[in-house]
Amino acid sequence: MGRRRLLQAAVGVPAAGAAVAATGAGQAQAQAAPGSWEPVGRAGRFDAESPRFALAVLPDTQYLFDADSSDPAPLRATFRYLVESRAEANVAFMTHLGDVTEHGTEEEIELAAGTFRALRGKVPYSVLAGNHDIPGDTDDQRGDSAYLAAFGPERYASMESFGGASPDGYNSYHVLRAGGREWLVLALDWRLSDAGVRWTQGVLDAHPRLPAILTTHDLAWADEEGRARLSDNGTRLWEELIRGNDQIFLALGGHYWPPGRTVLTNDAGHDVHVHITNYQDRYYGGAGMIRLYSFDLARKAVDVETFAPWFLARDPQERAPLAAETVELTGDVDRFSLGIDFAERFAGFAAVPPAAPRPPREVMPRGTVAYWRFDADGLGGGAADGPLPDGTVIRDLTGRGNDLTARRLHDGGQELLLRSVEHHDGQPAHASLRFDGGQAPDRGAILATAADAPLNSWKFTRGYTIETFIKLPRPFEGEHAWMGILSWQGRNGDAGKTTGWSPDEPTCSLNVTGERFLQFVVYPHVQDADPTSWSHALETGRWHHIAIVNDGRRTVLYVEGSKIARNPTQASTGIATLGKPFTIGGTQSNERFGQGFYGWIGDTRIVSRKLGPEEFLTPYA
Repeated sequence: MGRRRLLQAAVGVPAAGAAVAATGAGQAQAQAAPGSWEPVGRAGRFDAESPRFALAVLPDTQYLFDADSSDPAPLRATFRYLVESRAEANVAFMTHLGDVTEHGTEEEIELAAGTFRALRGKVPYSVLAGNHDIPGDTDDQRGDSAYLAAFGPERYASMESFGGASPDGYNSYHVLRAGGREWLVLALDWRLSDAGVRWTQGVLDAHPRLPAILTTHDLAWADEEGRARLSDNGTRLWEELIRGNDQIFLALGGHYWPPGRTVLTNDAGHDVHVHITNYQDRYYGGAGMIRLYSFDLARKAVDVETFAPWFLARDPQERAPLAAETVELTGDVDRFSLGIDFAERFAGFAAVPPAAPRPPREVMPRGTVAYWRFDADGLGGGAADGPLPDGTVIRDLTGRGNDLTARRLHDGGQELLLRSVEHHDGQPAHASLRFDGGQAPDRGAILATAADAPLNSWKFTRGYTIETFIKLPRPFEGEHAWMGILSWQGRNGDAGKTTGWSPDEPTCSLNVTGERFLQFVVYPHVQDADPTSWSHALETGRWHHIAIVNDGRRTVLYVEGSKIARNPTQASTGIATLGKPFTIGGTQSNERFGQGFYGWIGDTRIVSRKLGPEEFLTPYA
């Protein structure tokens, strides 16, 4: 089901019923029966390991539960949307920001509680008290209330995510598994007592490695331009909880309108995103409008969108004029993206230990004809960084005799070729070489096989896989168009090829264009052709794994385990090698090197057969 597809079917409401286990360690702990949190009915299955998932945020619904003016239909539509779209949007959790009802009466609370049962067993969620749900002049030590009876810990007991509640029952927390890791969601009362602050700090202390999202009712207010500022209560939370706990990277509140956002800096010097979300002033009391915070760990971003499923579910021709105006909000505080390098942001409390280098024997599958790396295994020891002298031999770790020898072009200086400890996260060796080639005047450095190396004449008629890792510098300075990453030396014209751009091109080369596109051009051993693959523009300052895979019939180029679009269907069998050296760091024209590569090159491997992405140097599922 598309995320914007009209909602059509109602969701059956399961019977309520849960129990709270005995309190332990100063907080109420709910115990779910084994297997009790499986999606049921029409709910889609959530993928906890996907790097993309969503947090749904539901602000003040009080005008939908307002004495004899109540109308839960919009919220029912919102819950239908979350249930029916859970798999496609990969919704991990929904959090309500308080003011569920207008007056907090038993009748209003009972109607709201019944409406929320549509999520039971389908989408985990939290609810916290706003000042309209309980006496507004009290804190979390207020004692019993209609709200607590309906939305206390018992409601969440069967949820696998539920971690526990404060002894008073008004504060709770959930631990979610999403994006392949665990996250902490704090649902805090409208007014925390000192005991509530201590309880919250205890939860954080008990989960020191979990990134945390703090939700509460009264956190911040915003001006008409959407610039958010902490409220008095928000300032207290900031001073006593948020700023000193680096885990808290996102804080969400309702209560005030208009919506807004800001970024504050905590005591660790890191960003904390503070957002106010509330649409009760909009048409139909906000109509159950939700926000989706769509986390994309691969892109290091959170994409935020705000819309009303109740309006979306209607035929556009039948929407009221005001519904059409508010079906989706696209202002700067309603639809935006946050750039967050999650690994960097969470490193202070949840640093991921780097993967250990993998020994060469583990990454030389059947058919490996050459494998080079620039650590002690490949270079025989020496300093981890500094210039790599001319004449240095980089061993072919297969033992097949395809050793490389380093040399600078055009009498260049030592800075043109340096050892480096930089590497791709998935690279077997934790080392690389830094090349500083360029145009005007030509400069560079290369690594080349000896004149009699077996690789110089291999034809690969049954297929091949060529892999390497590269990183382009940021800033990307100077002229570097058509610089070579790797190639076989020699003219394709000498191999009898007639179809190419020039007979002076080598018979096989991987290059970078002026737009930072990859270009892989090969002159096959069998065909008189030059099938060429082109990638998208490569991002600077980022490592890329590149794999060129040929199955004996055609060639496919992969970047980061992802097949690119511009792979030719033209037949391509083998490589028309001419017995001349294989080279890393440059591409010839008419058997002459001009510029060399500019950037880092890591492990490079050649296998005489097609490999699948799961067999690459950095495996992709």
